[in-house]
Amino acid sequence: MVGLVTGGASGLGRATVERLINQGASAVILDLPSSDGHKVAAALGDRCAFAPTDVTSESDVRSAVDLAREKYGKVDLAVNCAGIAVAVKTYNFKKDLPHSLEDFTRVITVNIAGTFNVIRLAVGEMGKNEPDADGHRGCIINTASVAAFDGQVGQAAYSASKGGIVGMTLPIARDLAPMGIRVVTIAPGLFSTPLLAGLPEKVQSFLARQVPFPSRLGDPAEFAHLVTSIAENPMINGEVIRLDGAIRMQP
Repeated sequence: MVGLVTGGASGLGRATVERLINQGASAVILDLPSSDGHKVAAALGDRCAFAPTDVTSESDVRSAVDLAREKYGKVDLAVNCAGIAVAVKTYNFKKDLPHSLEDFTRVITVNIAGTFNVIRLAVGEMGKNEPDADGHRGCIINTASVAAFDGQVGQAAYSASKGGIVGMTLPIARDLAPMGIRVVTIAPGLFSTPLLAGLPEKVQSFLARQVPFPSRLGDPAEFAHLVTSIAENPMINGEVIRLDGAIRMQP
């Protein structure tokens, strides 16, 4: 198996790359030039490569797909983990200041358009694969968030972007069904990623206690486990799977 993983230099993406390599697959990390992508790829050996990539750039993503084909011969899997977030209320009445339209647009562009950009270019390469006995040629796995359903104060932009990823899962799965390419989205809850690691220990502990069971932050390795389970199970398609320890975020 050969996989493309966006945001693969850290957090959920890095855990996914590491699991793919450990299970004998090859992987191309798509992450920003400023990321640790080169170091991560070098540490994982010959079956891992780094492609400096802005997911909103057609040329960057095309180059990454080309690298996968040239180095490993094909693309079977694309996992979209790259994303950004801002935490801003719709209107700050104390400062008489509306949410920045530029910030809102940037989150939507990276998270929705960036995800779609990778999908549309990766599946062109997947479509060249010889189908298996079931007609299967490849799999796309996207990352949404429980914020798509239970958005918190200050998450208008982030929740909208993740809701967009949820909303395009089924139609793209239907678009690609004739070619035997599946599309599935994971909606993680609270995971121990660099984003949360930057919060004070007290805040992290508070968040962990909000998870019914297991009452802790998710381990990125558990996200990666679900990625490979989806890749291995050909009947999972057009679905959004919450991976959240049964948490339902309250206002």
